[in-house]
Amino acid sequence: MEGDFIVSGRDGKGMLLVAVCRKLRVVFLELVLDVSIDEVHKGFVRIKKRFPEMKTLTLDNDILFKMHKTLEKLLNVKIYFCHPYHSWEKGSIENSNMEIRKFIPKGSDLSRCDKEFILAVEDHLNERYMECLKYATPKEKLIQHRKNKKTAQEAVKVKKSKCSI
Repeated sequence: MEGDFIVSGRDGKGMLLVAVCRKLRVVFLELVLDVSIDEVHKGFVRIKKRFPEMKTLTLDNDILFKMHKTLEKLLNVKIYFCHPYHSWEKGSIENSNMEIRKFIPKGSDLSRCDKEFILAVEDHLNERYMECLKYATPKEKLIQHRKNKKTAQEAVKVKKSKCSI
C-alpha cells in the first residue's frame, strides 16, 4: 500500500489520509480533523480494519511519520519511505490524489466535509473502470481477491481434515 495526505487550505483545519493498494488499486480515505501523530495512527488503524490484507506501507518523509516504528508495530506491517522529492516512487497514490482533487480542490477546508461526502468520493474512486485492472473496478478486484483468499483457506482446512496423522 501507499499512503499520503491531502491537507486543508491555509485557513482550513484537518487533512485527508489516503491509502491505496498498489495491486488492487482500491482507495481508502480517512478524515483526520486533529492533525497529530496519534490521530494519523488511529486513521491508519481504521484503514487496516477495513483492509486487513495490508502487509507493507510506502510513505513520504512527512513529520507526521516520524514515529513510524510505532506505526509498524501497531499495524503489523513493514513501512518503507520513498526518497525526498521522488513522488513517482509512489505513483498510485499521486494519481489517486489527483482524482480526489476533482472533488476537493486545493485550498479547501476539509473540516467542512462530512463523512458521507468522503465515503462518496471513496466509492467513486473504487467504482471507476481502470485499464491497469483490465477494465475492472478496484471494488470488483477487492471482492474477487477476498473470495479467492477465502476459497484457498477453505481448501487448506479440507486438506488438514483429511490428514490422518
